[in-house]
Amino acid sequence: MSQAQAIHTDSSLTEQDSQGGDKDRKAKTRKPASRLSSVSCSPGAQAIGVLFDDLTCIADTAFRQQRLKAWQPILTPKTVLPLFFIVGIIFAPIGGLLLWASSQVQEIAINYSDCDRKAPSADNGDSPSVIDSKKVTSSFTHAGNKTVQPPMWKKSVQVVDYKPGVKLNTTICSIIFHLPEDLKPPILLYYRLTNFYQNHRRYVKSLDSDQLKGAAKSASSINTGSCDPLRLSKDGRPYYPCGLIANSIFNDTIGSPVLVTLKSGEQIDGTNNKTYPMTQKGIAWPSDKALYGPTKYEYDQIAVPPNWRERWPRGYSEENPPPNLEEDESFQVWMRTAGLPTFSKLALRNDNLTMESGFYQIDIGMNFNVTAFGGTKSLVITTTTVMGGKNPFLGIAYVVVGGICIVLGALFTVTHLIKPRKLGDHTYLTWGADQPTTAVASGRDIRGISSNA
Repeated sequence: MSQAQAIHTDSSLTEQDSQGGDKDRKAKTRKPASRLSSVSCSPGAQAIGVLFDDLTCIADTAFRQQRLKAWQPILTPKTVLPLFFIVGIIFAPIGGLLLWASSQVQEIAINYSDCDRKAPSADNGDSPSVIDSKKVTSSFTHAGNKTVQPPMWKKSVQVVDYKPGVKLNTTICSIIFHLPEDLKPPILLYYRLTNFYQNHRRYVKSLDSDQLKGAAKSASSINTGSCDPLRLSKDGRPYYPCGLIANSIFNDTIGSPVLVTLKSGEQIDGTNNKTYPMTQKGIAWPSDKALYGPTKYEYDQIAVPPNWRERWPRGYSEENPPPNLEEDESFQVWMRTAGLPTFSKLALRNDNLTMESGFYQIDIGMNFNVTAFGGTKSLVITTTTVMGGKNPFLGIAYVVVGGICIVLGALFTVTHLIKPRKLGDHTYLTWGADQPTTAVASGRDIRGISSNA
C-alpha cells in the first residue's frame, strides 16, 4: 500500500469516527430538553418534566424544592448518656407503682374442670374434699396472719329448670372457698378458659352482623353469607343465631356466692345462709350492646343451633322463644372474641356491697365440655384497682426497661471516661480502605494502548 493510500485511509477512518461520535451524541440528546427552552414560566417558578411529555411550571419555594429547615441533632456522649439515665429514672418508679397496684388486687382462681369426675358425690353422702393446690391460686394482701383455708368441692346431680317446660338432669359442682378478709367493691366474677382459640380466622368470621341486629335475613342470604359452616339446618331454615361463635357459647351456669359460715367460724344452719348477690347487668361494654337487637323472625322460620338443642328441644315457640340478644349480656360478652387462647370473660359483678370474709359456696352447672379441645375452665373472683385487674406484666416491663437503660448508661459513661473518643475523628472510618480497586478501562483507553503498541 502506498503512502497516499494510507493517508487517505486514515483520514476516512477519522471522518467515520467523528461522524459516529456525532451520531452517538445526538442519540443521547433527550428530546424534552429541547422543549424546555420553549416553556416560559413566571418569575420564581421552574419548568419540570424532563422525563415526561407534559411540561409544567412549579413555584420555586422551599417546600416545593425540599429546602425546608430541618433539625439534625448530632449525637454526642454529652447528649446521649443523660437520656439513658433520664429514661431509667422515669421508667423504674413507674414500674414499681404498677407492680404495687397489681399486688393490691385480691383474687382467687379455682380450676374446676375435673369436678364432675374427681369430686366426691354428695348424693352418696360423701363429704367435700380438698381441691388439689395446683388448681388454686390466690392473692390476699391484707390477710395478715390469718390462715387461708384450702378450697373444697363436691358434686351432685339435680334437675334444673332452664326454660318453661325444659328440665334437665345437670351435674352441679359445689365449690367451697375461704376469704380471709373482706373484699371491697367492685367484686367481679370471671370464667377463664385455656386452649380455646377464639382468634382462629374461620371462627372469628363465622357470624352475621345484620342477623344479630334483628334483621330477618332469608335462607338464601344466610347460605351465601359468612356464617360458614353453621348456616342452614337440614330442613333449609337458617340457624338463629348462625355461626360458630354463637354455637360454642360458654353455657355453664354460675350462681351467686352463698356465705355458709360466720366470721368467728360458727356454722350457720341452712335456713340462715347469706347470699352475696351478683348480677349480669353491666358485664358487657355499652358499645357491644348497640350491635344487637330483638329478632324480626317468626319462630317457625329459624332453627336452633346444634349446641343449643338441649335448652330448646322442641325448637323456638311461644312458650320457649329465642333469646333476646339485645338484653342477653352474657351472650354479648362471649361474642367479643379473645385474641389469645387463654382468656377470662366477665360473668357476674357487684359494684356496691362488700364481700365479707368467711366460707362461701358457689354452685356451677357443668354444661360446657372442655375435654373436647384439651382445655380447662376456672372460676375467678377478684377486685380491681385504678390500674385494672391483677396483671404484673406491665410493671415488670417498665422496671426491666428502666434497669437496662441505667446499666447501659453507667457502662457507656465508664467507657467514655476511660477511653474517650474524639468527635468526628475520620481515622475510625476504615471501611473500604483495604478493598482492591475495581476500576475498568474504557474503550477509548484500550484504543490508545493498542495504538501506542
